[in-house]
Amino acid sequence: MVTGLGTINPLGHDVATTWEGLVAGRSGIDYITLFDPSPYQTRFAGEVKGFDAQALLGRKEARRLDRFAQFAMVAARQAIADAGLTEDTIPPERIGVVFGSGVGGIGTIMDQHQVLLKRGPRRISPFFIPMMLADTAPAQIAITYGFRGPNMVVTTACASGTNAVGEAMELIRRGAADVVVAGGAEAAIVP
Repeated sequence: MVTGLGTINPLGHDVATTWEGLVAGRSGIDYITLFDPSPYQTRFAGEVKGFDAQALLGRKEARRLDRFAQFAMVAARQAIADAGLTEDTIPPERIGVVFGSGVGGIGTIMDQHQVLLKRGPRRISPFFIPMMLADTAPAQIAITYGFRGPNMVVTTACASGTNAVGEAMELIRRGAADVVVAGGAEAAIVP
């Protein structure tokens, strides 16, 4: 049973705005603004625009998370609030997190590769590894909310988010968790 929803996507930064866009037949596809796409054949994508991670997560947390994990954190926050899930609702060891991501922190990988080439290995961020790993999203959600149940990432390309929801269902069905925060996140629009 799905009890809470959250979303960050090209149509909106919450469920209501996204639904309104879908019903109105709006497209989330537009020209790329995250970088100059002129050297490439494709100049449009389903880009999340107007997302201010620092305003939503705070400066420190936003700087330590790749964009895909920022999306996951904000969407999870929305879903947790929508479900009415609080610390006293269910024991934290009975709450799991399963998130899917096909490429994880590809933006961080690209950025830090440029740092390596231009400034050398000593200038690479100490947060490089935790920022680029696909399991950063479920781990950070669990850490933030104190969830101590099963925690995993599912990486099955474009099906990752859907597979994560299926894995969450299986965890509940097997009795490994009573509640699982599940979904998917990508931020793969990079040069």
